[in-house]
Amino acid sequence: MPPSAVPADVLARAAELRSQIEQANYRYHVLDDADITDAAYDRLMRELEGLESEYPALASPDSPTRKVGARAQGGFAEVRHAIPMLSLGNAFEQDGETDRERFHEVAEFERRIEQTLDRREPVFSVEPKLDGLAISLRYEHGVFVQGATRGDGETGEEVTANLRTVRAIPLKLRGKGWPEVLEVRGEVIMLRKDFEAFNAYARAHDEKPLANPRNGAAGSLRQLDPAITAKRRLSFFAYAIGVVEGGELPPTHSATLKQLREWGFPVSPEVDIARGFDGLIAYFRRIGAKRDSLPYDIDGVVYKLDDYEGQREMGFVSRAPRWAIAHKFPAQEQTTRLLDIEVQIGRTGAATPRARMEPVQVAGVTVTYATLHNADQVARLDARIGDTVIVRRAGDVIPEVVRVVKDQRPPGTVPWTMPERCPICDSALIREEGAAAWRCSGGLICAAQRKEALIHFASRRAMDIEGLGERFAEALVELDIVHSPADLYALTVDSFVAMKQAIDERDGTTPETVKAGKVATKWAENLVAGIEASKHTTLARFLFALGIMHIGESTAKTLAAWLGRLDVVRAMPAPVLRVLPDVGAEVATSIASFFAQAGNQRAVDALLDAGIVFSDEGAPSPQLRERLDFGVLLDMAGINKLGPKSCKLLAQHFPTLDRLLAAGSAHWITAGVPQAAAAGLETFLADPAARTALREAEAAMQRLLETIPASAVVATAPLDGQTFVLTGTLASLSRDEAKERLEALGAKVSGSVSKKTSVVVAGVEAGSKLDKAQELGVPVWDEARLLALLDEHGAA
Repeated sequence: MPPSAVPADVLARAAELRSQIEQANYRYHVLDDADITDAAYDRLMRELEGLESEYPALASPDSPTRKVGARAQGGFAEVRHAIPMLSLGNAFEQDGETDRERFHEVAEFERRIEQTLDRREPVFSVEPKLDGLAISLRYEHGVFVQGATRGDGETGEEVTANLRTVRAIPLKLRGKGWPEVLEVRGEVIMLRKDFEAFNAYARAHDEKPLANPRNGAAGSLRQLDPAITAKRRLSFFAYAIGVVEGGELPPTHSATLKQLREWGFPVSPEVDIARGFDGLIAYFRRIGAKRDSLPYDIDGVVYKLDDYEGQREMGFVSRAPRWAIAHKFPAQEQTTRLLDIEVQIGRTGAATPRARMEPVQVAGVTVTYATLHNADQVARLDARIGDTVIVRRAGDVIPEVVRVVKDQRPPGTVPWTMPERCPICDSALIREEGAAAWRCSGGLICAAQRKEALIHFASRRAMDIEGLGERFAEALVELDIVHSPADLYALTVDSFVAMKQAIDERDGTTPETVKAGKVATKWAENLVAGIEASKHTTLARFLFALGIMHIGESTAKTLAAWLGRLDVVRAMPAPVLRVLPDVGAEVATSIASFFAQAGNQRAVDALLDAGIVFSDEGAPSPQLRERLDFGVLLDMAGINKLGPKSCKLLAQHFPTLDRLLAAGSAHWITAGVPQAAAAGLETFLADPAARTALREAEAAMQRLLETIPASAVVATAPLDGQTFVLTGTLASLSRDEAKERLEALGAKVSGSVSKKTSVVVAGVEAGSKLDKAQELGVPVWDEARLLALLDEHGAA
């Protein structure tokens, strides 16, 4: 179909979409001032893709939809650079008392230019030395036609298709006045946030993480499949030009960079002008001070004589220009020996292996400890005590072990495994199902988690102890006044006054009135009263306050509503808990494991002994009768090859574990269970531990069913089974108030939008959740409609 056959309105819409997408790319990557959301950007891109699919004549090389190209066949073709991409000479800091002694190579570089050009304090264009992959981009008549890696400087690899996936690289130049042929050179990099996000995903999905952002950029750009490159978010900064035909550029490098920016190329915002040796060193120190806070890795700075006439006069030596030099920072990777692998317990209970090493200087800092992230990462590295390892410190990122030098491994080393017990409180370390993370199950009794546990316990949505904020909670732990939440209920006004005086003395903030002997106590009295008031709470608040891993407000309310009493919640094994709404295997295991720990049991008993009572305890929900039977327990046990239908069939014929065991596999098959499922069940029941766990779950289920009153009637709330999502600001009630009123009517209030969402309520300045709802076709209500619903059902 020729372009003339495309309807005029379609042509106009395609042009409008391309313009909007190109403007969005320019604002995001060049101006760092995005004006549309990612969801809105994706909608524009999908609409354009749809038009180009329907009308193939619309397709063109400069369309934003060409950001994913065809797979390279048989590797990458060679590209010979018309103007070689030369390397730079390096300058390093040396010993000395003065700047000219410490930075002797920079001083010599600047002195040679002064003498050759007969200029005092020449002007330089200065910029960060980006740590990525150097590339060249060729544009003909403003359209991107070819991209290549630096290679050996003379010849590189043709990676055009992959470079099209980098959103920061313009496929068509903006503005006007560009040459007929323009070659732009720069660096493809991976921002630190994108590097960390990629590695977090890789570790969570048992994939190989990237060693560092530079390897991430280089490896991503050299994928044979551009679709893989597109999934790894890369960035780009322009820093030089190569071939220029049919046009002219400004006479200085700094002005050229400004021009490139106007044509749509990102240029590092740290690019500047410096004059003479002192200006160069001042810039080096300024960027060095900012290095840790930059969004990307750099390994130094680059000084370039600014005017092109001077560059031509200075010329080249060997394979490097005499008018430019790279001033390098101290190395960010070093080699050392792994002395031990220790386990740290974080404030939330996360167990993280940490390498203790022979001290080594990395990026100007002495490093003794480095993170190993998690047990899976230790296994992937195959890190062993005694190994020689490479440790990296980049920016403000915690030092990490990135590689083991296995050919230097001493004999007799053994693989490392995660210990079974917490090194702080001796509670069990538990691995989350399907995840890399291990956590201490000590919760309330683990000293490493004590501050976080106390802050959470007192928070507004938990026990709501007014006045006990983060500062006081931390002080109570640091001053060894509180060891568990139950200790709060023994504190007096004098306890808090003494705590406050100790804080002020430690921080040097003692008020003059206190020094004069006038001590205010009203705040302490209010705090004690707040603690006393918190004794009267709801079971849902209390369960949430315990800080059980994966237990948010919604799950705590589910436990309270369905099981009714704390003693019932404490006694339920994971297979029974799994029958509750929205309680999966991981959450059920977390709850059961928490209450199985003797230390946690003692901590909960201490809270009850302190006088905490619940206003909403009652009998378990009658709806449990519909959810609980022996077949459900079999299904929840996760037996290999045994599906829900077979579990239901078995329960009909053999309704107890004893009858199931007595029948044997032959009778199971006779009852209609497939042979493979019967074999899986037989293997499962042959394990004494599995058989005991199933028997305990059956007994717990029976006790639970016996506690439900025989005459109980199942009541249905108006919004049972419906899921609401709130976004934006509501004028007449807070988000928390709206959530409570919806939950009072039986609705579930979620924080994210999915196909299962019933309604999204959008207030003022609604964000990405509204975009997601519109994308999925989820009904969207305004505040007036929500209020009408609440009034209709009289939700208080």
